[in-house]
Amino acid sequence: MGVQVVVTLLAASLMQKMAPHCSFARWLLCNGSLYRYKHPSDEELCALAGKQRPKSRRDRRASGVAEDKPLSVPRDIELQLDTSPITAVDALVLRHFLEYQWFVDFSVYAGAVYAFSEGYFCLVSPARESNLGVLWCLLTVLFSVKVFCVVMRHYFRSEEGGERSVCLTSAFFFLLLAMLALVVREDYLEFGLEAGLAGVSSNLEPILKPRGWEWTLPLARLAFKLGLVALSSFLGACLTFPGLRLAQTHLDALSMAAGKPLTQLLLHVGFVAPVLVVLLWVRPLARDFLLQAPLGKQTVQILSDAAFDTLRLWAVVALSLLRLLGTRHHLQAYLALAERWVRRMRRQAGRIPARDIQRQISRIYCYVSVVSLQYLGPVILTLHCALLLKTLGQHSWGLYPAVSPAVSPAAPAAPPRPEGGPGDAEDVQVVVQEISGLLGCIFTPPFFRGLFSFLTWWVAACQVITSLFGLYFHQYLAAS
Repeated sequence: MGVQVVVTLLAASLMQKMAPHCSFARWLLCNGSLYRYKHPSDEELCALAGKQRPKSRRDRRASGVAEDKPLSVPRDIELQLDTSPITAVDALVLRHFLEYQWFVDFSVYAGAVYAFSEGYFCLVSPARESNLGVLWCLLTVLFSVKVFCVVMRHYFRSEEGGERSVCLTSAFFFLLLAMLALVVREDYLEFGLEAGLAGVSSNLEPILKPRGWEWTLPLARLAFKLGLVALSSFLGACLTFPGLRLAQTHLDALSMAAGKPLTQLLLHVGFVAPVLVVLLWVRPLARDFLLQAPLGKQTVQILSDAAFDTLRLWAVVALSLLRLLGTRHHLQAYLALAERWVRRMRRQAGRIPARDIQRQISRIYCYVSVVSLQYLGPVILTLHCALLLKTLGQHSWGLYPAVSPAVSPAAPAAPPRPEGGPGDAEDVQVVVQEISGLLGCIFTPPFFRGLFSFLTWWVAACQVITSLFGLYFHQYLAAS
């Protein structure tokens, strides 16, 4: 494991030392391709409204004007916003920019370490070594959930309370949907979760039966499913507003890409990518169709089971990378909301304080890093769940001979120790062996295969539901 430890320490050191100088997250926002809209100054608004330039406090005090009336202008003024490319200095004022930069950079380094670990295991085939790339992917999944919590905290702190109600309602809805997905038979949704839990139960039974604890197996199985349902509900609530935002930026990006068929094709493929991921786990539409493809009155087997699992992994990775290619178009569509808000304001009557105009335009720009997290977070989570599914589930990329999955045998039950037995050191060693054997019986490849298949499918399903509802909301409800 020495080579992997060296690469892991090197990656951690590079991530820390190179972040101020070379950052993929900062380049994604500040490479000059994104343009922000600058808010107008008081002098510019007064000139558009045909008013005199506002006096300073010293001039008002000298002329005897005590009260400081807020500047207001007509809503229908001919306001044209200036644009400017986003620079590294401009990014310092963005909300949660440091969290965004650290999370995106960490996911990039995690992908690089994982790719090295996969190549190392392919070429060297070390015996009795753990894949440290799995640890980086697990940390990326945990950090993705943490990022979702940070973003959702804003909605719960909102003064109006409407966002909080939407989060709670979506959590309850996805709770019911997760329970429904777990009771669907494997003939329709092939997660392999039931086979994995059955294998864990058969491995633990020889250990628990001599102690009289075999009655805890059904309770543990039920507790695991309840915990998985609770996690699914939480993820669904976290992915609600990212899905709504994705639908809005998708519609705006399509209108901005009018006359560019390749860009529109990229946007459409990126939007329907979660739908394709969801269909890959629907057995009648995916595995059964490719393994037993109808050809006249006969059936032809196009792929084997292992080849289909490999194809599914590559499809998830490819679709995730395609969605990453559309990041710039979605972020620019979000920044264009400032110009869209100005056009909507000009169609209204009355007056508006100048400070409200400046605040609204500045707020759109300051939250571009939060929108980036909403767009990239689900993609990164889906991608790393697929990577964990490949390694912990002992699948293959199809680029080299696959290693046959090893089945973890049940650890034998340890005989009861006499009271006057060996010393404390041997007792500790026996306890450590029992714990390691117990963990080996629980965390088996079939168990990981079922768990990360469900998580990969669930994240994609949540994106499909929320983005489709977002399309309906922005096209019909918001316009009315």
